[in-house]
Amino acid sequence: MCHPSWGPALAAAQHQSDLARLRRVRDRIDREYAQPLDVEALARGMHMTAGHLSRQFLLAYGVSPYDYLMARRIERATALLHRDGLSVTDVCFAVGCSSLRIFITRFTVLVGMPPSAYQRRATGTAARTAKQAATPIRSREARVAKPQLAWSPWISPFTRASFRTTTRTPP
Repeated sequence: MCHPSWGPALAAAQHQSDLARLRRVRDRIDREYAQPLDVEALARGMHMTAGHLSRQFLLAYGVSPYDYLMARRIERATALLHRDGLSVTDVCFAVGCSSLRIFITRFTVLVGMPPSAYQRRATGTAARTAKQAATPIRSREARVAKPQLAWSPWISPFTRASFRTTTRTPP
């Protein structure tokens, strides 16, 4: 049987040991964010279960290990999107995300806009888009703009029809 005063000392030592291991996990995420990391692999490296690692990481840092990893990836993605010449897909895979859909969803949640809009705003140019195959249109299939009525907010909808029609060119 241990002395009663050893309990708090042992608990404090265990807490310090857990914090040191959690710092190592956080540092590994910061270093290897572009690698395929998951909570199970991180936990195995620290000789913990995935559940214990997640709970302890959440208590220590306020976010789960997965959320911390995705935040680091999105942070790096914002820096890469500032560079011209990289598509959103290239950036997605460069930061270690294996799913473009998950990357776009998480980016939108954390940054507040989709990566393509962020890239347009950051670089001031249009983002890369996939080329669409143009299909020829025969002349009789071409759409003809219908004449539209002149509109004024001071004219009632009933008298608008009595005005002559004008054709407007599309913007």
